[in-house]
Amino acid sequence: MASSLVIVYHRQPYEEHVVDGKTVLRENASPNGIVPALKGFIGQTERASWVAWKKAAAGKPPKFERRITVEDSYGSYEVVRLPLTSEQIGQFYHVTSKEALWPILNSFPSLYSTENCDWATFREVNRLFAEAACEEAAPGAVVWVHDYNLWLVPKFVREMRPDVRIAFFHHTPFPPADVFNIFPWRDEIIDSLLDCDVVGFHIPRYARNFVATVQSLRPVDDVVEREVPDELRATGTALSEPLTPVSMTCKGRTIQIDAFPIGTHAGMIRSTVQQPDKAAQVAQIRRDIPQEKIIVSVGRVDYAKGTREMLLAYERLLQRRPELHGKVKLLVTAVAAADGMRAYKKAQQYIEQLVGRINGHIGTLSWQPILLSTTPMPFADTLCYFRAADICWITPLRDGLNLVAKEFIAAHVNESGVLVLSEFAGAAVELQDAVLVNPYSLVQMDAAIDRALDMPREEQRARMQRMDALIDRYDIGHWTRHVLEIFAQLRAQSDENREAA
Repeated sequence: MASSLVIVYHRQPYEEHVVDGKTVLRENASPNGIVPALKGFIGQTERASWVAWKKAAAGKPPKFERRITVEDSYGSYEVVRLPLTSEQIGQFYHVTSKEALWPILNSFPSLYSTENCDWATFREVNRLFAEAACEEAAPGAVVWVHDYNLWLVPKFVREMRPDVRIAFFHHTPFPPADVFNIFPWRDEIIDSLLDCDVVGFHIPRYARNFVATVQSLRPVDDVVEREVPDELRATGTALSEPLTPVSMTCKGRTIQIDAFPIGTHAGMIRSTVQQPDKAAQVAQIRRDIPQEKIIVSVGRVDYAKGTREMLLAYERLLQRRPELHGKVKLLVTAVAAADGMRAYKKAQQYIEQLVGRINGHIGTLSWQPILLSTTPMPFADTLCYFRAADICWITPLRDGLNLVAKEFIAAHVNESGVLVLSEFAGAAVELQDAVLVNPYSLVQMDAAIDRALDMPREEQRARMQRMDALIDRYDIGHWTRHVLEIFAQLRAQSDENREAA
């Protein structure tokens, strides 16, 4: 039976574990923000399918079923596993996506490299994803494609299935036109995105960058804009925009443009940290780490995440304020990149060396300034560390949104705490009561962590309460309802077109 919604995302929506020689599917213990957000649509759609890859041996039939039915807490849905070889995965994801596309998306052109890229393989993998999606899609279905490594899927879907509606969502930044246009494949990428019915972004700045890029490469007939609501307009900060595009007409075809930041499961997070066993875990963390101030920073190893700059600022803090020695502890979770991700190996080595230097030069036998973990932590445990911490320090050099910031707020359940957040994280346009900072400025980074450490508890609580109310209002349910409204409009258009035909 065909699906009315086909989600196309490279990751499988579960973890595979081998138990007694059999493969068992389990919900992700340490989910990235995208997977649970997308699974939230499963139970609200009549029939949904999810297309992802699964590694297979080259030249042999895959040793797994290509299509399976999954039933979990989100509902029942089909998962189509696209068999890809190690070579295909390496070229498509580890090399082309991470060594060429990722640096440009995050405005690091100096790190951009096409030396090892095979664009033909990238294109072919995108075509395979599109084929699988088209096989699943019912007449007039919505095919919802996620993230930059599947940029070419819309083009192939439009060719194979002109009856379906195509939505694309970027979970990353979208760079300015002069940076995006570094790509030698810019025309192919933009033409594919112009085959969509809806192109989505987290914040207005990225939507405006997309429109400007299209205008630099193609004749655009019309762009419709509206004012950005106050809750997304952090005037005076790096990503603030007064207007956002809502549609663009190019070659007689109108594309809807949506800028709407994803929310977090605020209610679930609050209920989790308030469970008796989790409350006990939080208390144990505070006993194990007796310092007056616990600072937490959670992310993955990536030069765009600004972990290096944050660690250097912490080192300067301890050098400037020796009275803090023995009284603060920085907990850093920087999850190491998977094997084959050469683009991040240098960043990981530098982080580990820098932590060793700070602990060795400033720490003592009884106090280490930093605890570093490069392994994934179960989500519930991460929430407990958020609840136990006094400060969350999230200062990426560039980030599409950053759900960690919202998760920290929810975990504090209206209590005191301070969020130090980079202006270059998409979430900064929403979380205006955070201590917003330019991570490229040493002076601002120093001032921000000083302000966080010295902020009166009453001010902390007032700021956290305002941000908590905001993430509660614009939670994952709000984002889901917004997207479902768009899908309903797309399906209505499909029905009208079929009736006209």
